[in-house]
Amino acid sequence: MSVIIAPSILSADFARLGDEVRMLEAGGADWIHVDVMDGRFVPNLTFGTKVIETVRRVTALPIDVHLMVVEPERYFDDFAAAGASGLTIHPEVSPHLHRQLTRIRELGCLAGAALNPSTSLEAVAEVVPELDLLLVMTVNPGFGGQRFIGSMVDKVRRARAVLDGAASAARLQVDGGINRETIATAWRAGADAFVAGNAVFAAPDPQDEIRALRDRCVTVA
Repeated sequence: MSVIIAPSILSADFARLGDEVRMLEAGGADWIHVDVMDGRFVPNLTFGTKVIETVRRVTALPIDVHLMVVEPERYFDDFAAAGASGLTIHPEVSPHLHRQLTRIRELGCLAGAALNPSTSLEAVAEVVPELDLLLVMTVNPGFGGQRFIGSMVDKVRRARAVLDGAASAARLQVDGGINRETIATAWRAGADAFVAGNAVFAAPDPQDEIRALRDRCVTVA
């Protein structure tokens, strides 16, 4: 099982965004993760189409967009046109989840569903065949730099069992408090894609940190 390291630009220096993205690519990042927050579904307000367009101009890496917003379908077409490679939405605010995931795929993007810590895996049980990515949040979303919720490890393990039981090829992603210690725990539980923001950008050498995070998975495989 290959490892995907997806640094989150939520922790980047936006005065130097192009340079930051190029640095991540040179350091071996697999995806660039973009957290879109609307100040309604989560208590923060972040990026829109222009940021995705900016990232796309400076890298060919997949752009992994996490939509922490109400009515996410309002953004699909614009974000896909801006260069998003994948769009991940929350079933908590997506009552027509099957239709929305199908639309994401129609736009040529990978379709993902994200689960908050308090949201059961049952929320995606009926749409597993439509998933290219299942994201288990290991913090309550809205802010970077939070502490990994240890009880989510069992949820990651159960999510892996759900995907394997359905013979799904979907990536199992974790996001929140990922660092050298927690990534190994999440990897052992079955995750194979990891969002890391603060751990990468706060490191003395962000490129070395990307390599270290990947190595922590390989060494515990």
